[in-house]
Amino acid sequence: MSKKYRIFAAKLECRSRQTNHRMAVAQGIYKDRGSKFLSFVEPISNEDEAKALVAQYKKKYHDARHVCYAYRLGPNLWRTKDDGEPHGTAGLPILRSIDARNLDNILVVVVRYFGGTLLGTGGLMVAYREASVNALEKL
Repeated sequence: MSKKYRIFAAKLECRSRQTNHRMAVAQGIYKDRGSKFLSFVEPISNEDEAKALVAQYKKKYHDARHVCYAYRLGPNLWRTKDDGEPHGTAGLPILRSIDARNLDNILVVVVRYFGGTLLGTGGLMVAYREASVNALEKL
């Protein structure tokens, strides 16, 4: 088991002291040309848990333009979602950030608030990657 995975596993029971609700283990933010990208890292143990967490983020950030995510469960199970962004510009860069750190049983959600300026496919890929990296670095 890698050192980073052990650190992540040790934080699985992160809970809010005031509300006893599960909180993201790590959070990040990235801004580019008026758009704001909020990123959240969550531990997961199965696909149903990942889907439930994504639904919670979509509900909480209902006013955001996009709620994109990627998760990995074991070596052969992973999913990505671009949520209306051009194909491969959001979920895949998030998944690559997860894989670069050899993490498992993890969900990364990135919420985008559109700032009025189109970033282009390259700009989107950089933004989603940087937002996810920002949160993952805090593990």
